[in-house]
Amino acid sequence: MNRIRFLALTFLTLSVQTGAAWCTPRQSEKAPFSAMAPLREYLIAEEATEIALARSAAPASISEGAEVMVLGHAGYRTAVKGINGFVCLVERSWGAATDEPEFWNPKVRAPICFNPAAARSFLPIFLMKTSLVLAGRSKAEMVEATESALDKKQLPALEPGAMCYMLSKQQYLNDRGKSWHPHLMFLIPGDAGKSWGANLTGSPVIAANDPEERATIFMVWVGAWSDGTSAPPITH
Repeated sequence: MNRIRFLALTFLTLSVQTGAAWCTPRQSEKAPFSAMAPLREYLIAEEATEIALARSAAPASISEGAEVMVLGHAGYRTAVKGINGFVCLVERSWGAATDEPEFWNPKVRAPICFNPAAARSFLPIFLMKTSLVLAGRSKAEMVEATESALDKKQLPALEPGAMCYMLSKQQYLNDRGKSWHPHLMFLIPGDAGKSWGANLTGSPVIAANDPEERATIFMVWVGAWSDGTSAPPITH
């Protein structure tokens, strides 16, 4: 079953073909990613390039006032301070669930912009996961550590109204989906897909239960990229 996150992911892989490191269809067997590549392959050489890519996740009216984080050898750090409570960054492949075949794909670049509620309560999971990745932890150890942190309330509970923008035309969500579609992600605690009528014939809502993060990720396609240009037509 395909899953979407890059998110943050977000992050984020979805059940119908969704895209963010995080909305990604399953990887073909021709190019398995069985282990992490060298860290340099996940990094973006120029900080200004990464900042611009992160900001492309949302319209400029949002992203220009957002905090921007960039990935370095020690993890994500704030490169630009924000003024509106939003946080934009470029998620890497480990924003997906640990059972995703492209979990270690170093080409994944998933710009995502968290609204204030998601920045406070959902982004910390991805940042913790990044720390575990850089520490060389296994997938099983990541799942165990995340579960323990949630149980012990070392990670915050998901806040009402948490959502993310993924509208970047430059996104690379996986080897098959690549830029996929611009979309919004709404984050709800627990397994809540049925209550939204998600994944049903004719429904514009795509959903995936993410037990590792104890949330359901709802995806809604939109008609334009963050730069205002038209997106590909929606097909089912």
